[in-house]
Amino acid sequence: MEGTHTMPEAAAPAVPPTPPVTLQALLAREDLALRRIAGPTDPGIAIHWAHTSEMADPYPYLLGGELLLTAGVHVPRDETGLAAYFDGYVSRIVAAGGAALGFGVAPVHDTVPRALVAACDAHGLPLLEVPPQTTFSGVARAVWQLMAQARLAELRRVTEAQQSLAAAASRPDPVPSVLRQLAQRMSGHTVLYGPDGTEVAQAGRGTPQDDVRAALAELAGVVRPTPRAATAATAVDLSSGGAPAPAAPGTSRPLPSSATDTLGATHLAVYALGAGEGFVLGVATARRDPGDHTIASVAAVLLSLLTGEHQSGAGAARSSALVRLLLGAPPGEVAPLLGTGRWLVVHARPETQAPDAVAASALGAALGSPLVDLARDVVRVLVPAGRRPEPQPGWTLGVSDAVEPDEWPAADTQAARALARARATRTPLVRHTARPALKDLVAPADAETHARALLAPLTGQAALAETLRTWLSLHGSWDRTAVALGVHRNTVRQRIGRCAALLDADLDDPDVRMELWFASRHT
Repeated sequence: MEGTHTMPEAAAPAVPPTPPVTLQALLAREDLALRRIAGPTDPGIAIHWAHTSEMADPYPYLLGGELLLTAGVHVPRDETGLAAYFDGYVSRIVAAGGAALGFGVAPVHDTVPRALVAACDAHGLPLLEVPPQTTFSGVARAVWQLMAQARLAELRRVTEAQQSLAAAASRPDPVPSVLRQLAQRMSGHTVLYGPDGTEVAQAGRGTPQDDVRAALAELAGVVRPTPRAATAATAVDLSSGGAPAPAAPGTSRPLPSSATDTLGATHLAVYALGAGEGFVLGVATARRDPGDHTIASVAAVLLSLLTGEHQSGAGAARSSALVRLLLGAPPGEVAPLLGTGRWLVVHARPETQAPDAVAASALGAALGSPLVDLARDVVRVLVPAGRRPEPQPGWTLGVSDAVEPDEWPAADTQAARALARARATRTPLVRHTARPALKDLVAPADAETHARALLAPLTGQAALAETLRTWLSLHGSWDRTAVALGVHRNTVRQRIGRCAALLDADLDDPDVRMELWFASRHT
């Protein structure tokens, strides 16, 4: 396979969300007895995963960041061209972003070829000797064990930080307390900037140098709206109670919610607070550890609540809207308290574990709205239509059409169905799209009458009706329907079979499917 691919530039690793492990930590495992025999000795070299390959050209099969393991089965037996062979082999690994190469001694080779050692030194690729008693699967298992330990440590650190930040927010001086706790957790310096760019409060040991303070203040301007944009954001905040990211001057593109930079050895990060008033959280640290962004984001959410509620009066507006709804006022009457115009309903589900209140609030802040409902495994967010929800890391989202307040229940259904489709197709975000279609050619009343008559045998059997609708929407895929509904594929088959029997219909007939799909859209 050598020579069949062009030589691209070194690839950046497509790293997984799990924290990497250092090559030094892997070498420290006495049970593996690995030995570095070539390449750089930087203790910070990161390993994101382990991969075994005996391909002569492993480039197409690498994502970057791997410890590539090989027993040298692919090495030509003719030693006259080994130098050129290994030079090409190692250069391809480096071009793919490989982190290190592990060469297994025995049964193919008694020692690591000298030409391979020379090539790794020439291209700066760490080369490890894997002794005969160490299996490649054992090395891979050790990598994943170290990654799991790092992930556990990161989660423990983030959880403890969340708890301490929440406790700080409940103190009589919440803003300074949150800043102090954040500075302590990140071993750095924290600053809260006001809408005019002045330092409202700060915390941390010592005072940063003037160049660091200036750079952090300048970076804060990247996420802070201009006075004109801030005024517009205030209007939305008073209406939505939230933190829409304001548009950049002269454009409709929202400003970023966070930004990072470095100044020498100092890491800088800023976060626009969700109140829409122009407050910004700044953080300067000597290093950037896994979990720092999550911890700072939690602090930003808390500071958004602490600054936004008192600055904009949005909390009072939301409370008034809630009271009026509870006392019987229709949505159309209370909506002006939350904002004018149209709205989107977003349904979101995390990719790993069930959401908690902090995660739901953070999602709402990212989407630009504090109107968040945490309902078991799904988070619902009511977002002003002026903001276009974008995919969020770690979440799967379904977004409704933009609707008037009286259509909120219908939009809630649209978002739920969009989320089910997103999960079934493994897409980060799916939007419900309304466009002229066959249904627009039939009067709504006639369509509803026809739908009720056609689907009458399924009346009172919500599980069957929803399974049929989802199955039709996913083109009869058993597996994708099972994922969307959260049931076993055999359950889907049983329900569809029951539907076919009750409806006395051949569900393999595309005309029948089309008519049933049309009917399901009007029930």
